[in-house]
Amino acid sequence: MVDQRVVDAQRFINSYNVDGIPKVEENGRTSWDVMYGLTRVLQHELRLGSYSDTFGPGTLGALQQNFPNINGSNTHGAINKIIAHGLYCKGYSAGEPNGVFNSEMSASVTNLKRDMGVDGAYPGDGVTPKVFKGLLTMDPYVRIDGGRENVRAVQRWLNGTYVNRRNFFIIPCDGYFSRDVQKALLLAIQFEIGMSDDVANGVFGPGTKQGIRNNLLAAGSSGRWVSLFSAAMILNQRDGVVFDSVFTAELAAQVLTFQRFCVLPETGKGDFQTWASLLVSTGDDSRRGTALDCVTQITTARAQALRQQGYLYVGRYLSNVPNTTLNKKIQDGELSVITGNGLRVFPIYQTYGGEAAYFNRAQGRGDAFAAIDRAKFYGFKRGTRIYFAVDYDAYDYQVTDNIIPHFEGIKSVMDQFGVGFQIGIYGPRNVCSRVRAAGLTSASFVCDMSTGFSGNLGYPLPPDWAFDQISTIPVGSGDGFIEIDNNIASGRDVGQSSFDPPNIPQGRQDVDFDMAQRGALLGDVQSYLQSIGVPESGGSGEDAGRIFTTTQALDRVLVFDRFCTRLAQTYRARKALVQAIMMWELAKTNLLDPVAEDAVQAGLKDDCSTGIGQIFGSTGTYARNFAIDRNLLNGAKLNPDSRDDRMTVWRQLKDDNEFNITIILMVCMYEASNLGIALPHLNTTEAEVQRILTKYNGAESYGQAVIGLYRAFEKYHAPLRNA
Repeated sequence: MVDQRVVDAQRFINSYNVDGIPKVEENGRTSWDVMYGLTRVLQHELRLGSYSDTFGPGTLGALQQNFPNINGSNTHGAINKIIAHGLYCKGYSAGEPNGVFNSEMSASVTNLKRDMGVDGAYPGDGVTPKVFKGLLTMDPYVRIDGGRENVRAVQRWLNGTYVNRRNFFIIPCDGYFSRDVQKALLLAIQFEIGMSDDVANGVFGPGTKQGIRNNLLAAGSSGRWVSLFSAAMILNQRDGVVFDSVFTAELAAQVLTFQRFCVLPETGKGDFQTWASLLVSTGDDSRRGTALDCVTQITTARAQALRQQGYLYVGRYLSNVPNTTLNKKIQDGELSVITGNGLRVFPIYQTYGGEAAYFNRAQGRGDAFAAIDRAKFYGFKRGTRIYFAVDYDAYDYQVTDNIIPHFEGIKSVMDQFGVGFQIGIYGPRNVCSRVRAAGLTSASFVCDMSTGFSGNLGYPLPPDWAFDQISTIPVGSGDGFIEIDNNIASGRDVGQSSFDPPNIPQGRQDVDFDMAQRGALLGDVQSYLQSIGVPESGGSGEDAGRIFTTTQALDRVLVFDRFCTRLAQTYRARKALVQAIMMWELAKTNLLDPVAEDAVQAGLKDDCSTGIGQIFGSTGTYARNFAIDRNLLNGAKLNPDSRDDRMTVWRQLKDDNEFNITIILMVCMYEASNLGIALPHLNTTEAEVQRILTKYNGAESYGQAVIGLYRAFEKYHAPLRNA
């Protein structure tokens, strides 16, 4: 929505044809560009030698020297116009921005300072330098949607109490905990410790830690230290805490709850470790946890050293990063060494994951398939939670645009194919919390060691945290030496202490098709089909109404090659089996097929073959139930004799190509079982494949025809997987 007053501000900025004052878009929307533009105009009017988006010490100093308290007596028209435009951009009225500090501006400045909480420190209607600085930001000074009123009360109190300290600047009063609010709280603590303006810096350093240790709080304590402590509890979203200067019994009870949540000693007091967990993401980083993660193989000597230091849970990686030399994955026999020495294991999946561009729905699906494959390879049992890594400082908009779609992709695969596996997330606090709130994960492994991450600053520990990574430390000596990431464990995830037999592929697995060979494959498929009476297009009888040419059918198969590859890898099967069926059914699809589908949907026909694999609803239901019984697929079994249940499967077969392709393989497995053949695997013989193909359709001629397509696909797949 266009705000004409904001347009006026943008035109005001653009009226300056001055190097160093860029033009802004006149779109009527408040933005940082507008605030930066007003800041540069102010610097120009203050006769500063250079201009910057930053409202820094030079700008503040010039204001303090020349305009320490701007009110109705100010006659500098341009300065008054900047204030008026800033007020309008903040949502306050200011009358006509004609260069006069009018009565509306006076009332709005008074309201602005009240909203900031600095009306006591700066009484009256004057604009002081720090108020001016706050005016030319995008920070809100009223509670916004989702903001908490008790957080806003803390923000206003901090502003009003400490604004006259040199390096304390007015923070937002929107009801949200943020990195600026966290720094302001630390500055306030440093001021109460007695640090000078030259020393206080908002960093949780040695002096701050010692000052907190010297000010133990307990029931009955009172004063600003208690106000700051209760403020810290509120900012960490501890429900039921009252902002007060008295340490009441009720506050002590809330402290006990917080300490229990963070796995701290339950003292009920404002002691150092509790303060630390409220103020920085690591908390007291000298704490020794009971969990760890590492990129180094756990040998017997290292496992013994870790147990001697009280460690119980080990996070190890399922995979290496392709094209790198770091060998961080679980090594042969390592799981037995770990568990044999009294430790338990939780798996982490990470290849790249270090920038926003990596994360999207398609990549999430690929990661889920790969993680399932690796977890089965090592024998991780049902109930195992796999932690998928977000190993960078993701901004909030990137969580929305990249991370959440990525985990939606993970969940879509895990819900169907990850039988028994749960989804966890490794990442900064905000990332973990938001992905959890979207219903995509069941526990968080928090990278709190990265204290400078914007996704950790100003965010509380996620409610579902399982592991809290707080420091990197050495453990052991000699053969037992190992460097680890030291983690606090909540008990939400205790890892695995035993494993199924490793599901190691008995032969090389399929890889993605080399699309450079598409033309050669097409030629072979065309030649074969023509040899059995199926031309490039059309034909006789029912084939006269073919919907797809041979070329179109093959291209449609290849659209799903990557999915077929992942499906084959997950079930240790050959994708040529699935692709041969897809190719035949697509090539033979004719105009009668949509007519039959319409009849089923209209209730005029009970069932028909449908989708890319031409599968009946009843057949799909039987195959799906078989797969669920064999722990091949997730889901509740359905009744093939119930039309409603059968139609549920039929519609999904018709509308969801990936589901249909999955059921092609499940039908093959179902029919193999009926034939007494082992589930299709990497070493299934060609004769066994032909028997399975025959059962897929029920006709000997079908198996004889489709085996030729199987051979054509295998001709191109086999060299790639054996390379």
